[in-house]
Amino acid sequence: MNAIQITKPGHFILADIPIPEPGPNEVQIRVASAGICGTDLHIFHGEYEATYPIVPGHEFSGTITQVGSQVKYFSVGDRVTADPNIPCYRCSACKRGFMNQCENLQAVGVTQNGAFASYVVVPEGVVFPIGDLSFEDAAMIEPLACVAWGLKRVSVQPGDSVLIFGAGPMGCLVAQAVRSAGASQVTVADQVSWRLDVARDLGATQTFLNPISGATDPGFMMDGYDIVVDATGIKQVLESAFHLVKPRGKVWVFGVVPPAEMASFNPYEVFRKDLSIIGSFAVNQTFHEAIQMIQSGTVKVAPLISHKFPLAEFAHALEVAQSAPNRMKIQLALE
Repeated sequence: MNAIQITKPGHFILADIPIPEPGPNEVQIRVASAGICGTDLHIFHGEYEATYPIVPGHEFSGTITQVGSQVKYFSVGDRVTADPNIPCYRCSACKRGFMNQCENLQAVGVTQNGAFASYVVVPEGVVFPIGDLSFEDAAMIEPLACVAWGLKRVSVQPGDSVLIFGAGPMGCLVAQAVRSAGASQVTVADQVSWRLDVARDLGATQTFLNPISGATDPGFMMDGYDIVVDATGIKQVLESAFHLVKPRGKVWVFGVVPPAEMASFNPYEVFRKDLSIIGSFAVNQTFHEAIQMIQSGTVKVAPLISHKFPLAEFAHALEVAQSAPNRMKIQLALE
């Protein structure tokens, strides 16, 4: 089968590799759509916890084409997606329900071959039916599930004011999610004006064109925000969040700052203002919520998909994902 294989950081090939066969408790999925995520870019550049060579791709949907002998709840022909995170269910973190902090965590597209390929194999336990969702929309379930986990961590309260740095696909998902959770004011800041137009169309109550440095805009609320979210992964932006959060407020670290970079903040400010710093890593049993949000129309994902490419044009797709000025979510179409 055709697959994109990253052989080492900075290098990939369009490889012809064997079709993976499902084990007794696994299903084989013919991939229809797969999204290119910031994590995939980090893997390509050697900035993430990946095993090489690796077929990346962890945001995907498709149709089941084979089931293992012990699979009980799925059949050939089912339209599905899958949580790419595979916990061990035995370590101390898993036993406390912290599946995303599993000490032996495996991940499709990170530690085992993923969905930038014709077929992918995953355990039955991480598979979810998608009903009549389009394959493109269903490939957005994983990123929204990341948002849903962060939403549980942050615990938005009715009437909260929220400031989100970043109007890319993740920032726009966060904006919709916090609004649906009860936030009355959702402000989005970005350095790209047309992305702010998308954020407004999806429910942001206010937007600001803001430089990448994270410098504060005089239009921001003088008394700050209940929650400030960094969805950029830029350390200067994260640092500015501490100056814009209210006393008793929350700074949500959602964007992925490269592991080697260090951000600075004033510990006294955190102490004096009773601030909470909240991280949210990946997904923790939140696929069901994400599916419900998309199926109900609470969160719209189709407007966030800007480009689609066949697998053979991965080099172009990668270039667009990294630098095209009009990019949002880029997907690979495999059917």
